[in-house]
Order: sequence, then structure tokens, then C-alpha cells
Amino acid sequence: MSRRTSIVKALTEKLKVIDGTGVYNTNLFNNAYPFLKFWDEINDYPSLYMSTGSESREYIPGNFTWCFLGVSIKLYCKGEDSQEQLELLLEDVENVINANRVLVYDVPNALETTEILISSITTDESLLMPYAVGEINLQVRYQYPQI
Repeated sequence: MSRRTSIVKALTEKLKVIDGTGVYNTNLFNNAYPFLKFWDEINDYPSLYMSTGSESREYIPGNFTWCFLGVSIKLYCKGEDSQEQLELLLEDVENVINANRVLVYDVPNALETTEILISSITTDESLLMPYAVGEINLQVRYQYPQI
């Protein structure tokens, strides 16, 4: 499995802890997926889908490389109060991201991210009522593994 895919899968597993108990406002019912779906294919709400975006590299002397991977998380809610549901879900996802800035994505090889930062959060601003759609864009920094 590629590093990019492994990072998204590991992040998805961390987001599945959003269950409406403790510090979490929303119960995702395990509706967190490491791939995208077309909007008309989504049947379960709330849910979130993730995909990788572009990646850039910074080459440093000494055979060291930083990788900067863009990850997009799409969040979907439905109901009379869908915008409020979305805001609470955004807050829950943000809390999970902040708690897992360093994320082990390949256990056998002990590979982990160095930093996961939120670069933007956007919503549909109630234009799609009774649905609500949000997007969180992340920048994931990790070291290119030298073999």
C-alpha cells in the first residue's frame, strides 16, 4: 500500500472514534471512509469521506526529504438542523486532527507523520438545505522514508 493511501486510512480509523460520547458532539456511526463518493450515492448521515490531493517535496542535503500531502475531508449532514449538525461535526473532526498531529500510518515500518495541520474549513452556508456539506483541507507533513 502506498504512503498516501496508508496515511488516509490511518486518519480514517482515528476519525471513527467520533461516537457522540465524552468530548464528541456527533455520532458518526463509523461512517468515515478513506475514499470519495458522489453526493447522490450517500445514504447515511452524518458521514465523511477523504481523498488525497497534490503532494509537494522539499529535498534537503543529507538524503532527507520532506513530503507535504494535501488531504481533503468532505462532511455530509442531513436534517432540519443540518447546519448546526455540520458545525458540531466540524468541531469534532478538528479535535481529532489536533489530537493526532503525529500519526503512525505504517506500524510494521514505524512510519509516522511529522505534522498534520488544518489549512482551511468551508461549508455550503445553508445553500443545500436540508443537507449540509463541509470540507476540511489538511496539510500532512511526513519524511520520505529512506531505504
